[in-house]
Amino acid sequence: MRTSFGKIKSMTELAKIVTEQKAQNRIIVQCHGVFDLLHPGHIYHLAQAKQQGDILVVTLTADAYVNKGPGRPAFNQELRAETLASLESVDYVLVSEYPTAIQAIKTLQPDVYVKGSDYADAVEDITGNIVDETNVVQSFGGRIHFTGGVTFSSSSLINELLHPFPPETEAWLRAFRENRTEKDVLDALGAISELNVLIIGEAIIDEYVYCTGLGKTAKDPILAFLNQSQEMVAGGSLAVANHLGDFCDQVEVIALVGEIDRHEEFMRNALHANVTLHAVTHQAAPTIRKRRYVDNSTGSKIFELYHMDDGPLDSKTENDIGDTIEKRIVEADVVIVVDYGHGMMTSKVIDLIAQKAKYLVLNTQANAGNRGFNTITRYPRADYICLAGNEVEIETRLIQGSSLEKYQAFSRLIECPNFTITHGRLGTRHYANGQEVVEAPAVALKVVDRVGAGDAVIAITGPLVAKKTPWDIVAFISNAAGAEMVSELGNRRSLTKIGFFKHLSALLK
Repeated sequence: MRTSFGKIKSMTELAKIVTEQKAQNRIIVQCHGVFDLLHPGHIYHLAQAKQQGDILVVTLTADAYVNKGPGRPAFNQELRAETLASLESVDYVLVSEYPTAIQAIKTLQPDVYVKGSDYADAVEDITGNIVDETNVVQSFGGRIHFTGGVTFSSSSLINELLHPFPPETEAWLRAFRENRTEKDVLDALGAISELNVLIIGEAIIDEYVYCTGLGKTAKDPILAFLNQSQEMVAGGSLAVANHLGDFCDQVEVIALVGEIDRHEEFMRNALHANVTLHAVTHQAAPTIRKRRYVDNSTGSKIFELYHMDDGPLDSKTENDIGDTIEKRIVEADVVIVVDYGHGMMTSKVIDLIAQKAKYLVLNTQANAGNRGFNTITRYPRADYICLAGNEVEIETRLIQGSSLEKYQAFSRLIECPNFTITHGRLGTRHYANGQEVVEAPAVALKVVDRVGAGDAVIAITGPLVAKKTPWDIVAFISNAAGAEMVSELGNRRSLTKIGFFKHLSALLK
């Protein structure tokens, strides 16, 4: 092992070393960051930091907490730590297993905490972390120092030199960067915060059973699996609400919840703090659960089991849904209907929403549970529709032909001026008033699971289109949202303002 690797310490080891050094009246300096692709700006920053004291400690964000989008960090924490440790200016390196620098600062209590000049203006820090870090450092008598000089961006260098995307995607992003700034994009997302959004759709509990294959049983021609662990995740309309919870000040969701196996406490606890759940009880039926059995080693799904009653709604449940919608829809600036085709959206409920919604966003999904019978043409109108390409083909009965031809055939079936059609790895196409306005490539670097991507796209684009956001910005944001979700299994996490802003910012460097 190279000598420099001896600089890499655990939190416990480093805390002891720092205490010993302070006892010898040595000044401890701390820097913190991702340091993904170490560049001259980093080296200059660390050299300046070392001049502020005697011992320079660099704490490094662990891979699990690097929220700059799928595919980041470009270099794993071991490589990043070893690279930093090889620098003469750096005395010790710590891979911090916390989402922010706060815990490391509290533990090490440096005399000087050093950040780059781009953090000197706290207003410009989209994470808001610099204010918290400053307060913690000053609480034990430390001080903040900002380095100066030429700055570089790891994200910009990675985009420019490593070319993480296919050539056509790189070309689209270059053109987008020439026409739009980071401020344009973040301002568009910031503008939707003032909207009151109402989401209507079935609540779904996504269950994951992680198991290991044992092989064929001795007596029957079936496969046996060993149960390893289980996990429950809020899905369906609840997932859509959570995606918006960090972006809009007021989010409400009207969800159909079973009388049997209700799981209401779990659902309420799983929702974002500012999401209000209006649960309507489905009489004598279970809450919909979709249980997926997943190979523990590969993450591949083996099979899926539905727990639901998708028979006709009883009149009491249908009336309760209508009454709840009547009460809540008058307050909503935007209504997002996510129709999973499991019985909640009856003709009576659909007509009510179509009549009352100020701005109606629609998404219907074809899945194994509704067997292709869940068509969006049951709705008389919408202001914005977002569908997957295969769902458009089901609606139009057109497999051959261009996307524009399929869209034009589809647009004759329902009254709606604005459409987004998602095409998976081929990206998205966006249409307004009968014409294609933007075609945007996918920006996903890693695809783990496509479940939940559509929920994120409809959640974030619905309010953006309602605010008349330019279509190229809608396309850029929608594809980034889809990329966030396909990099994770199902709806295990939702979009967050800080994480998503950092992802978008990294793409724009």
